[in-house]
Amino acid sequence: MISEQELVSRGIPLKIAFPHLKVVLLDSLNKRIKFLDAVIEELGLENISTIHGRAEDFAKKKEYREQFDLCVSRAVANLSTLSEYCLPFVAVNGSFVSYKSGDSEEEIHQAKHAISLLGGKVKNVDKFQLPGTDMGGRALVEIKKQSRHRENILEKQDYRQKNH
Repeated sequence: MISEQELVSRGIPLKIAFPHLKVVLLDSLNKRIKFLDAVIEELGLENISTIHGRAEDFAKKKEYREQFDLCVSRAVANLSTLSEYCLPFVAVNGSFVSYKSGDSEEEIHQAKHAISLLGGKVKNVDKFQLPGTDMGGRALVEIKKQSRHRENILEKQDYRQKNH
């Protein structure tokens, strides 16, 4: 699963680099979905599909929950929020990888409780500098899904929203 934040920058290149993967691209903007569909068709890529929608909505759907070995996202929100959006897609023993700024230690520390509630644990933080740029350091934060999220938190949130 490539979440909505990752479509153009990583979804297609990942599929090209690893053609054996089955890839699902999710984006909230239909114009990006149409563009990606055209690119997929033009390149003749197989086992890659697109979905128009938001990660936080699709993570609540049972047919997508815990169905993917890998979910990636870039730094569009804090790690706690991204984990809430992305970890529900990840199967046990799978990983969620988030692209963050290099100064992510405090953010990672603050997100550990949420990550744990969702069945995850920070496994690795790879820091790097983008060559030829002055953008500062970046990091890939890998969160390993160790167990199912506690008692279907998303279903409880839905229940609370409907009954309040």
